[in-house]
Amino acid sequence: MGDKPVWEPIGSSFIQHYYQLFGNDRTQLGAVYIDASCLTWKGQQFQGKAAIVEKLSSLLFQKIQHSLMAQDHQPMPDSCIISMVVGRLKADEDPIMGFHQMFLLKNIQDAWVCTNDMFRLALHNFG
Repeated sequence: MGDKPVWEPIGSSFIQHYYQLFGNDRTQLGAVYIDASCLTWKGQQFQGKAAIVEKLSSLLFQKIQHSLMAQDHQPMPDSCIISMVVGRLKADEDPIMGFHQMFLLKNIQDAWVCTNDMFRLALHNFG
């Protein structure tokens, strides 16, 4: 097998950095977004770095742990990378829940930033 495509380590590094910031200090997530970034959080839309950081910082839990089960990365036109994450999270004393998150990454001035971010809990009601 050959080396991994260049987008794999870029996507993986971004994902690791993002969830580390999310778990340690969500107010620092402004570093990964730009003013044109968009976030869809469980169906709610937010646009711009400030609105995104305000939303993520206002989430009610005090501590959170993410366990990433799978991540996939693909190249996109305009030198972008799309990354999909599937995992589980545990917030405070709540039960463990599954989640899906998608990031569109773009290299701007030699830094990879998130231009688009979509998050959903993986809640299923089979009853």
